[in-house]
Amino acid sequence: MIKIYHNNRCRKSREGLQILEDSGKDFQIIKYLEDIPSKEELKKIINLLGIKPIELVRKNEAIWKSDYKGKELSEDDIISAMIQNPKLIERPIVINNDKAVIGRPPESINEIL
Repeated sequence: MIKIYHNNRCRKSREGLQILEDSGKDFQIIKYLEDIPSKEELKKIINLLGIKPIELVRKNEAIWKSDYKGKELSEDDIISAMIQNPKLIERPIVINNDKAVIGRPPESINEIL
């Protein structure tokens, strides 16, 4: 099943959701600000994306700038920061079986459908 980690307040996330709706495929919406991924789940997502944890962080968020920017953080520290502050997680993330993309731009979602 296709999953989208979605934040309805984000325009790019809404555009990504529209692409999934238009595809006609079944998918699951995960509102990750409410249903916060576990550490294991977030590690799996990062692995599927083929990136380092820091690449999943929204570095322009105020909480990142005030609490984390410029500090020496391990990958585990960065993952913990995203779990404690899920709005730091880049969005939308779409997973289709063993493939995943960050929907920025939203059209990149088509690559895994």
